[in-house]
Amino acid sequence: MRRIAAVLALAAGVSGCAVGPDYKRPVLPAPEGFYGSGGPAPEASLADAKWWDVFSDPALRSLIDEALRNGYDVRLAAARVEEARARYGIARSQYFPEAGYSAGVSRAHNGVYQTPADVTGNSINVSGLLSWEIDVWGRVRRLNEQARAQYLASEEGRRGVELSLVADVATAYFDLRALDAELEIARRTRDTFQDTYDLFGRRLAGGAASALETARAEVLLANASALIPGLEQRIVERENQITLLLGRPPGPVPRGSSLTEQALPPAVPPGLPSALLLKRPDVRAAEQELIAANADIGVARAAFYPTLSLTGLLGGVSPNLNDLFAAGRTWSIGAGLLGPLFAGGSLIAQERVARARFEAALATYEQTFTRALGEVSTDLVAIEKLAAEEAERTRAVNAARESVRLATRRYESGFSAYFEVLDALQQLLPAETALVVTRRDRLAALASFYRALGGGWSDVPPPPPSPPPGGAEK
Repeated sequence: MRRIAAVLALAAGVSGCAVGPDYKRPVLPAPEGFYGSGGPAPEASLADAKWWDVFSDPALRSLIDEALRNGYDVRLAAARVEEARARYGIARSQYFPEAGYSAGVSRAHNGVYQTPADVTGNSINVSGLLSWEIDVWGRVRRLNEQARAQYLASEEGRRGVELSLVADVATAYFDLRALDAELEIARRTRDTFQDTYDLFGRRLAGGAASALETARAEVLLANASALIPGLEQRIVERENQITLLLGRPPGPVPRGSSLTEQALPPAVPPGLPSALLLKRPDVRAAEQELIAANADIGVARAAFYPTLSLTGLLGGVSPNLNDLFAAGRTWSIGAGLLGPLFAGGSLIAQERVARARFEAALATYEQTFTRALGEVSTDLVAIEKLAAEEAERTRAVNAARESVRLATRRYESGFSAYFEVLDALQQLLPAETALVVTRRDRLAALASFYRALGGGWSDVPPPPPSPPPGGAEK
């Protein structure tokens, strides 16, 4: 027993260290600001805002909340997290001794040449078994470090799915509201051209207009009418996309604020580039994968060294149950050492595999961070340029509407033909549509920018959305 105690004390002393490299976060070249931002980035960031503060439309908030509760992607991500957590539990179990038992009953007969001779008897045995690997070289600790990192990577993956889902629902909703606005413009334009066509039809019947004027009005009416079925089809398609994100069957999607009423933050600071390490789920997940790969090197390195195991047995063997733990009691305790002598180079190859995986994980980590910088830079420039484009589009719409008003006034005063009114109306339709598309792109850029920053996340549920004014719009 003294020898066994000495072995345990020695194992405890040696197990304070673990073979393989300890993880150190690589230094990434983070610039002072984002390309295209025009200066150093401030510390405050839009990523610190909660999604329900960025997207304030009550209907949109309700859709996002439903998607986060019932969406298929969220459920898949949650299942992956549970799997990784269970695998981490399996790895942690190796810290503790493994206990088991065995029991058996047999009846045997000895022949005349055996001792004792010509005897038939019963044998009952019950044993408790105990085995424990002493983690001398840190193999179990590295396995736990690896499993924990993979679990945290899956957790960051879940958070990334939730963030992407927020942005995807918002983008699809903005696209839907843009299609609603385009459909409204198309219907209004069709009604205008219908009135024009009816006017020329009556004047043609009365001999006050030519067939050319009537045919031209009919062309404009048909072109405006042809836009409506396509827009209606795209609206249903976008609604189906949203319901899929929400995890429910296809159906109508409630509307809230119009496209022009959607809130845009007055300023969208990106924050410091280095803060992406703490905000972006994919960057954090990539770092956890790097930690897991680093721990795998230690696991491969520990395979070069012997494994020390303790085993114990306590039981009884007897022909009768009442004597099982009396005269038939047995026990044993021991220590075993198992180590490699020759493996044909496989252990060296396994370590090389682990180090190659670490280099690949390091490249992925650096690539993910660099991609994050590029996405934020792209969205920053998009937000700035789309704001300027929207201002010019608004100017064009205002000018087109004024052109229609002046042309109508000249026609009513007898100073021009109705062709000037038609020409002005033809310019107004694409101008209004282009303004709607630019506004949608600007809102979509905001959602993409929020996702690129890593979007501030909280386990606190959002406040209940207030109902849209006047009820849900369809």
